[in-house]
This record gives sequence, C-alpha cells and structure tokens, in this order.
Amino acid sequence: MASNPRRGRISFQTSGSTAFNLSIFGGFAASFDGELNLLFDSMEPGLASLLLHCHTFPPVLLEAGPACSAPVTRPHPTLYPRDVSRPTPDRSPTIGLVLGLLITLSAVIAYSVYITWQVNGLRKLQTDLVDRNRKDSLQLLRIQNDLNLLAVAMRDMVSSDEPYPLTAWSAQFQRIRTDLDDAMRLEAGFAAASRTPEQSAFLSSSVTQFWDAVDRVFALAHDGKEKEARSQIQLSLQERQAALSTAVARFLVQNSENEEQAGERIVQIYDRVQRQVYFFLGATLLAILLNGLSLIRWNRRLFARLAEISERRSELAQKLISTQESTLRYISRELHDEFGQILTAVGSMLRRAGSHAPEGSSLRADLQEVLVTVQSTLESVRSLSQALHPVMLDEAGLESTMDWYIPTVERQTGIAISYEKQGEPFSVDSGAGVHIYRILQEGLNNVARHSGAKQAWVRLRFLPHTLELEVQDRGSGFPERPSRRGIGLVAMRERSELMSGQLVVSRPPEGGTLVRLTVPREKAESYAKEDHSVARG
Repeated sequence: MASNPRRGRISFQTSGSTAFNLSIFGGFAASFDGELNLLFDSMEPGLASLLLHCHTFPPVLLEAGPACSAPVTRPHPTLYPRDVSRPTPDRSPTIGLVLGLLITLSAVIAYSVYITWQVNGLRKLQTDLVDRNRKDSLQLLRIQNDLNLLAVAMRDMVSSDEPYPLTAWSAQFQRIRTDLDDAMRLEAGFAAASRTPEQSAFLSSSVTQFWDAVDRVFALAHDGKEKEARSQIQLSLQERQAALSTAVARFLVQNSENEEQAGERIVQIYDRVQRQVYFFLGATLLAILLNGLSLIRWNRRLFARLAEISERRSELAQKLISTQESTLRYISRELHDEFGQILTAVGSMLRRAGSHAPEGSSLRADLQEVLVTVQSTLESVRSLSQALHPVMLDEAGLESTMDWYIPTVERQTGIAISYEKQGEPFSVDSGAGVHIYRILQEGLNNVARHSGAKQAWVRLRFLPHTLELEVQDRGSGFPERPSRRGIGLVAMRERSELMSGQLVVSRPPEGGTLVRLTVPREKAESYAKEDHSVARG
C-alpha cells in the first residue's frame, strides 16, 4: 500500500537569534527551549513502525537541512497481525450467584411459612382442643357433682327414717338446679367442637326430662301425696339421675381420650417439625456451600486473571519504557555524534576560511558571525542531547549525573534546590540509574509546574540495604480529587516496580508534597543482570 509520508523537524532554539533545524523523515518532531518536548505527528501505519524501531536503522535516515524532501518508499512489516481476534471473555458469575441467592432466600421464606403454619396449627390444637377439653371436663365434673348431690338428696327423701316432708327439699333442689343449669350452659359452649350434635341434644333433653319429673314429684308432694311422690322418685328420678351420671362419665372418658389423642398429635407435630428443621438446615447449608464454592471458584479465576493482566501490564510497561529509553538514547547519540561532528567540522572550515580572508574585510566579519552561530548551535545540540539522555549516566554514574542535573534545573526554573547526600555511596547499575534519574526528573518537573514553590529538597541516601531518593516541596500539594490525571505518577510507579522498589507520594505535616523512592540495594547494583535492563541503542 502506498504511503504518504510526512516530514518532521527538530528545532534547536538558543537564547540568541541563532537556530538550527533538523529534518527527519517519518513524522517525528522535537523542540528544545529549555525543556524537551517530543511530539508524534500523524503518519501512516508503516511509518509508525519506522519510528518505533528507529534505533535499528542506520544513521543515514537523518540528514541535515531541507535536502531530504524526496520521500523514500520501503516495505515496512506490520507490528501486529490484523486478523488477531480478541479472546472471548468469561461469562460473568453474577447470574449464577444471584440465582443461588434467590434459591437460598426462597428456601428460607418457604421454611419460615411452613414453620409459622405448623406453630399456628399447634397453637390452635392446644387452644381449641386441649384447653377446651380441660375446661369442658371441669364443667362435666361440676355437673357430675351436682348429680351426686341430687342422688344423695333423693336417697334421703325416700328413706323411711326421714322426718321431713318432701316439700322441705324443694329449696335444695332449686339451688342445685340453678348451678346445674349454669354448668350445662358453660359445658355446651366448650363441648361444641368435640361432641356431636346428637350427644349434646341427648344430654340436654335428659336434663330437661329429669327436671320435669322433679317438678311432678314436688307437685304430688304439695298435693299431700307423699307416698306416690316417693314412689316416683324411686321409679323415675333415680333412674334418670343414674342415666345422666353415666352420660356425664362417658363424656369425661371421651374428653380424656381426646386429650390423649391431642397429646399424640402434638408429639407428631413436634417430631415432624424437628425433622423438617434438620432437612432445611441441611438444604440451607448445602446451598450456602454451593454458593460459597462457586464464589471461591470465580474469585480464584478473577484474581488469576487480575494477576495475569498485572503481569502483562508490567511487561508492557517495561517494554515501553525500554523502547522509550533506547529511542531517546539513539537520538541523543546521533545528535551528539553525527551533528556534533558536522557542526565541529563546519566550525573548523569557517575558522580556516576566516584565516585566509583579508584582515578587516567584510567577508572575515561575516565568517566570524557564522562561526559564532555554529558554536551556539553546537552548544544547543549538546544540551538537547544531554536532555534526551545524559551520557554521564553511562560514563560517570548516577551520583555524578545528579550533581550535574540539579544545578541545571536550578538555573532553568529559578527554584532553590537543597541537595543532600547521606551514607557510603555504592555503584548503581546504569539501567537502574536511568529509572532513578527519570523519577527525579518527573519529581522536579512537578515541583516546577504544579506546586508553585520556590524551594525544594532532594535527598539521596545510600543505606546498608536500600537506596532512597526524596523530592520534597512546600507548595500547594496534590489535589484530593484532581480534575484530570496525568501519566507522570503512573510512569514513576512503573519504573519503581521494575526495580522492585516502592514509591510513596505523601503530604508531610508542614504541607506540600513528598515523593520517596526506596530501591533494594541488590536491585540497584545488579539491575541489568536480571533481564530487565533498558535496551541499549
């Protein structure tokens, strides 16, 4: 596929009027005016591949001046295949877990309804049967007692030794009748549920017939027919009283049998409820166990997936940081070596040409002015090369690089930086040194751009087992809820994790921000030997 390449430009601006422009094919542009900004211009996919892998191409791609305007067409292999499909994500466990929860809740509700129904049935059984039987039995005993009193009275009435007339028993029979009627009325209310209508009608009619016979006996007695009245007592009243006593006794036995049956039913209900409790408890525990096992399974898969994603993210961050550093290292080296040599050669030729020009001539003055411009541009190139990747990190180490960098930041930003070193210095691997240096850069950039502070503190501590770097200011600090989140802190944390270190951003009591980086000493000393070194150009 034909590509339409774009041209980028790197400008080196100095404090004076001199400027040097570098055209680079492939859509990469940079500008330097006290700080470094790297911008990716719009480009075709093939040219994006060219930019990412620029450190593997020969330096002929970089040409000074506008002469390289002719496009160069080369086949560029794609970074990733186009037909790679995304892995199908696992089905969410939410539906299964919610279903298990609904089943468990439904079982609890159903069992609660069942228990409530059983308890209400038990309460109704005890109230409507047992309690009513007991109250009915008390009234039957009361009726039986009244019948026994009538039996004793009738026995005395028919006795030949009794000196009193029959009419003298009328008041006693009336009191017993009143009490018996009241007992019959109460007993009829309690016995309605446990007695058939025929039985109730038989008892009521027998009592009525008995009192009718009593009335006839006392009527005969009032008429002076004592002998006939006593005969009626023997022939009719005593038999009726005995029949009533037998019926009441039969009802008492029936009530006792009903109570025994109710007791057996209560025991059966308790046994059934107990079995249901055990069954429900087992079913609930099984449901909870299944839900718990499902939740544990999904949690394990989720945490395994998170661990895999975290591992891939760390690997990607390492590769991105490695690519970034190798690209910056390559550009820095090309600027320092190629363009530095070119500008040095141009300066030498200008000096040689100036020496051949007549003394005091305008040509000699023009050549001298161009020579000053070339020297200024050479200094800008070297400054930009150093900003991209300090050569001192590879040649002199981290400590010397920080000794050079901190005064440079002071001159550029006007912030007074107090630099403290503690402990016995030890060698720091260049790969780890790059990460520590970048974290220092980002920390001081945050101080200059966001804190508003005019003073900062940088502390480097060489401890027996760790290397610590602190960047502190007393400015405005980080907002609790920033409106937008940058990638500076993310990059700092990624770099610290690549060294197995720890980055803590806190707000000290005196205000401002404190960034503390802690790196294990063995990681700082042997970082490049553990296969996470920064790729070298």
